[in-house]
Amino acid sequence: MSGKNQEKRTEARLPKGMRDIEADEIRAVQRMLGTIREVYESYGFEPLDTPAFEYTDCLGKFLPDQDRPNEGVFSFQDEDEQWLSLRYDLTAPLARYVAQNFEKLPKPFRRYQAGPVWRNEKPGPGRFRQFMQFDADTVGTESVAADAELCMLAADTLEALGIERGQYVVKINSRKILDGLMDAAEISGEKRLIVLRAIDKYDRLGISGVKDLLGEERKDESGAITKGACLRPDQIEIITDFLSAELADSPPDDSTQNSGWYTPEGMTIAGDITLHGVEKIKDVLSTSNVFREGASEIGSMIKLVRAAGYDSTRISFDQSITRGLEYYTGAVFEAELIERKDGKKLSFGSIGGGGRYDGLIERFKGTKVPATGFSMGVSRLYAALQTLGKLKADGAQGPVVVLVMDRERIGDYNRMARTLREAGIRAEMYLGTSGMKAQMKYADRRGSPCVVIQGSDEQARGEVTIKDLIEGERLSGEIGDNQAWREGRPAQFAVKEGELVEAVRAVIARHKE
Repeated sequence: MSGKNQEKRTEARLPKGMRDIEADEIRAVQRMLGTIREVYESYGFEPLDTPAFEYTDCLGKFLPDQDRPNEGVFSFQDEDEQWLSLRYDLTAPLARYVAQNFEKLPKPFRRYQAGPVWRNEKPGPGRFRQFMQFDADTVGTESVAADAELCMLAADTLEALGIERGQYVVKINSRKILDGLMDAAEISGEKRLIVLRAIDKYDRLGISGVKDLLGEERKDESGAITKGACLRPDQIEIITDFLSAELADSPPDDSTQNSGWYTPEGMTIAGDITLHGVEKIKDVLSTSNVFREGASEIGSMIKLVRAAGYDSTRISFDQSITRGLEYYTGAVFEAELIERKDGKKLSFGSIGGGGRYDGLIERFKGTKVPATGFSMGVSRLYAALQTLGKLKADGAQGPVVVLVMDRERIGDYNRMARTLREAGIRAEMYLGTSGMKAQMKYADRRGSPCVVIQGSDEQARGEVTIKDLIEGERLSGEIGDNQAWREGRPAQFAVKEGELVEAVRAVIARHKE
């Protein structure tokens, strides 16, 4: 009977695709963000913060391949029955901000922003519905120097985080090159987006997987089927021949520098990069002016970064880079982390990317406003840095805990904790109602370096007892006899009340060393 009348309890559960982040990770991420912020600031970018949600029509529909294309964002209606959506990136809100404040902003306008974004996607391992991005954008210039600068910014940021040269590469391509490729293959309409998504999977699925996605369908290891683009065999050949062409570095000369066109040595995409094995498709590619325009722009970018001292191991061309968002119009780039194991190169995949989006602000203003940006995926970067052993322990200790031995003297214990805080030491008074044993257990769980104890005997002598918890734990493994432990009272000592701060500082300093 009592079970039927008992009120049903609410189940404590996380929303699907979300995660809780605890203290150690929060501190590590904050240090990482501080390093990224320093690099972005050094390039002259200024901070900006935009709201977590925007009017849905202002965000626009530019999301990449989704499991549920019509539900890629989390949306709700306000009291005026207008639809609002949580931002899915930091770029679309920037476009709205620039359009609203265009006249008062310096041009070019350079901003950075860090914050969470939300995607209403099917979650999976390492794929969450809320994650953090750290963006840098330059608005108001068509110069490819702005695109090149963002690639250099990405490289400098990764090195500032402790990633050595050879452990990363910033890959660049152009949507114009890919558009020209599809022009040459006579691919139009909605099929273009399907083709782009297929190309984007080249690094993961290889050429055979891309061929399947360009054809009728692809079946994965689990038996799941993905519908393909249903291209003709000759169209598939043009795309796959271009993707499988070999890259080679070759010293530029006046005849091929930035020409983005075919030479006897191959197809020069950029000053020092040539594609080999494209003989069969060079004639169809020659029909596309947009292909040549994209290749020329990439060539100019390569020339700029090489002149600034960034060689091909740091920034290089990759014809398979597409980026998922639909609003990109020119150069696109991705930062990839690499680990070498047993002589083999292993990739963590993209940990950041971006590109040029010259049409996004035009939606609001009706006139073209060129823009380009780079976004660092903070969560994925954090996981990669952990794997590479690049995240140093922050050495953060829990607070010193002042134990409450006499509840009538809470004011005295509060004063001790305040004295420690005023000296720059993390400290708290125990706020529970338990006895000494439970208080010590609490301090252990808090990771406290030491506790402060003052019972009636210590008070009468004008002293406090300090128990070094870290040293006590170490010594407990060395002293096996209980009587010796009690008689020795290891890592516990008394000092005058006036010496409290100095004594606690000495304990903390000893363990930091």
